[in-house]
Amino acid sequence: MKLRFVLALLVAALLVAGATVVFADAPVLKSGDTLNSVLEGYKGKRVTIRLQGGEELTGRVKFINKELLHLEGLNGREFFDAVVDVSRIDALIVRVKE
Repeated sequence: MKLRFVLALLVAALLVAGATVVFADAPVLKSGDTLNSVLEGYKGKRVTIRLQGGEELTGRVKFINKELLHLEGLNGREFFDAVVDVSRIDALIVRVKE
């Protein structure tokens, strides 16, 4: 009986954990878009950026302007944020499906 309860609890926890994965919308580019305008559309969502040196940072877009991007809650460094020079970004990577 105890084992059945523990298994049911484990299954429920896995279902909740799986349900919390949120995917962003695929980028929709329009004529005249810039990296800044596309990043602005992802404010509050998780993105990955690839820097010119090849390093990748994944976090939630908190703030973006002409020169700087503020990513919060970095993957693997959850207690850290990053401020990135937008001119140093080579690519924006967005997870849109599993």
